[in-house]
Order: sequence, then structure tokens, then C-alpha cells
Amino acid sequence: MNIENFADLLKAARAQTLQQRLLFVFADAVLPDDANAEQRAGFEAGEGGALAPVMCVDKSPGDLSSFDTLVQEAAQFGHAWCFVFAGALSGSAHGVPDVGEVDKSLQSMVESIKRGEMTRYLAFDRQGSSVVLA
Repeated sequence: MNIENFADLLKAARAQTLQQRLLFVFADAVLPDDANAEQRAGFEAGEGGALAPVMCVDKSPGDLSSFDTLVQEAAQFGHAWCFVFAGALSGSAHGVPDVGEVDKSLQSMVESIKRGEMTRYLAFDRQGSSVVLA
């Protein structure tokens, strides 16, 4: 299935035979401490920078009716963000993944994003559209 937006992600997760936990890491653009003058100017103009994780959460596909639901919940924490990265963790025939598995997977996502290794996750902009970050 081609996932072009957040609704496609929810549809795909709900169609799985094994129960899923959707993993989300919200990230904001930041200027690295070692940025040079040219990089600083570009960042001030809305270009460049790095992505830094600011918060994360896991959800059952049934917990979310839409992207707006996720955005509204995230707003309660008061962190600025420009992209949300999504991954999924499948359960087993016995049920959903346990809390330890979820926490470990979320931490792995956070660390990957900090290193700039984001290609294995889906990324969505603030409107819920899928984006490709290079």
C-alpha cells in the first residue's frame, strides 16, 4: 500500500492481522551549535538546520480517528514541531506488544532521528501529508 498521508497509515495499520502499536516521534528544526555564519543565515531564512526529537508517544490505531486527533493531543505538551515520524510495532497472536518493547522501540526511533537516520520511518508534515526528507 502506498502511504501518501496519515489516513493511509491508519488504514494500513487497522488492516493488519496482528495488533499494532503506532510509534510517533515529533521533531523540530534546530540550528546546531557548531553552525557557521552561512548556515545561521539560511536557518533564519527557513532553510537548513537539523531535526531534533522533542516528544514521542505510542498509540493503538483505534485510539486515533485522524491526524487532527494526534495534533491536538501533541499541542497539550506545548512543544514546537515541524515533522512527526511514524513507525509500527506488531504484536503477536497473544496481543499487543508489551510496554518494554514499545519503550525500547521508541527510544531507538529517537536515537536514529538524532543521528539523522530517518529513512526507515514515515514522515508527515503538520498537515498530515507524507514527506520525504533527504
